[in-house]
Amino acid sequence: RSLKMSVKELQDKIVSNLKTWQKVEDATILQTSEIISKTENPVIRMIMEIIRSDSLNHHRVQQLIVHGLREETTTLNTDDLTEVWSMIEKHIEMEKRTAELARACLTSLEGTKLVIPEYFLNYLLEDEEKHDRLLDNLSKIKKGMYP
Repeated sequence: RSLKMSVKELQDKIVSNLKTWQKVEDATILQTSEIISKTENPVIRMIMEIIRSDSLNHHRVQQLIVHGLREETTTLNTDDLTEVWSMIEKHIEMEKRTAELARACLTSLEGTKLVIPEYFLNYLLEDEEKHDRLLDNLSKIKKGMYP
């Protein structure tokens, strides 16, 4: 018996883990909603809303992966990218600009004790940087498609 898993076994394992993960995300969504309903504090509410929104998105991404492994292979072809690439390039520039603005705001706060604005500006900067990485990785996929 080979120690290597077959492709089917590997797919089954990934899908099983994703399904378990989705249940955790669902519980997170419920719990954050419960916390939101129990507090009027805008900081706590905002943090829970961010986490709830991220968990909803995680669930959707996990479902896309499951669908691609179970039902129909998820693909991306050159035509898909070519159709919208000029718009994506403009969006890449917008993401870079928003990250610059977040950094400028954070620089302005240096030496202050404005911890809540700093906390949320750091969150926003991390999110903008994440968007930049998503788009940069999409660009790398695109480059890999064109010999």
